[in-house]
Amino acid sequence: MYDMGRRAFITLLGGAASWPLVARAQQAMPVVGFLHSASPEPNAHLVAAFRQGLNETSYVEGRNVAIEYHWAENHYDRLPGLAADLIARRVTVILAAGGTVTPLAVKAATATIPIVFVIGADPVKAGLVVSFNRPAANVTGVTVITDLVITKRLELLRELLPAADVIALLLNSHNPNAETRSRDVQRAARALGRRIHVLYASDEREIDAAFAALVQQRIGALLVQSDPFFTTQRDQ
Repeated sequence: MYDMGRRAFITLLGGAASWPLVARAQQAMPVVGFLHSASPEPNAHLVAAFRQGLNETSYVEGRNVAIEYHWAENHYDRLPGLAADLIARRVTVILAAGGTVTPLAVKAATATIPIVFVIGADPVKAGLVVSFNRPAANVTGVTVITDLVITKRLELLRELLPAADVIALLLNSHNPNAETRSRDVQRAARALGRRIHVLYASDEREIDAAFAALVQQRIGALLVQSDPFFTTQRDQ
């Protein structure tokens, strides 16, 4: 998903996050909880777009709405504690971004506070909502379902590199969808007559090691899992 698309979706979520605020109009300063699995610096443009979405629905940070920002810094195990802290602060609504792992952590922590998510996976399969048309419960949001294009990405690699019989797949071992994604990719690869070599990385050192393995094993093509950590490390 390109950055312009990300900004558009986060702007939309800014508007979506304002829906529960209407019911709290009598509150002096309603509070939006902003929970992200990654770090603030690489996502500054998304925060700006989120504020823009709120502004477009007449909510201005510091004037008539407060925002509590919580960042897991790519440590997914911190998400449950960060979600619990937002709930303890009695926020009005929680925006959960940075992969499926974030809204899942928030959903496990509260069944009453509205949750708005942005993810690249199927929210029904992920267990976030009952259906697209009727999300039910306290969870709603936006998905771009980037996971569904994995077969197309494999087909493109086959066209670009027809001699590449083996394709590497880089997964974040801390992402709860990693093994499911591995099975999906390997199934799609078999249908295309290709083999998948799975590599894992959850920090900068492991990314370096994964690319060293690519060179050593002379693997000519690489697919990278859609993951917030990899997005923040794309320059590496």
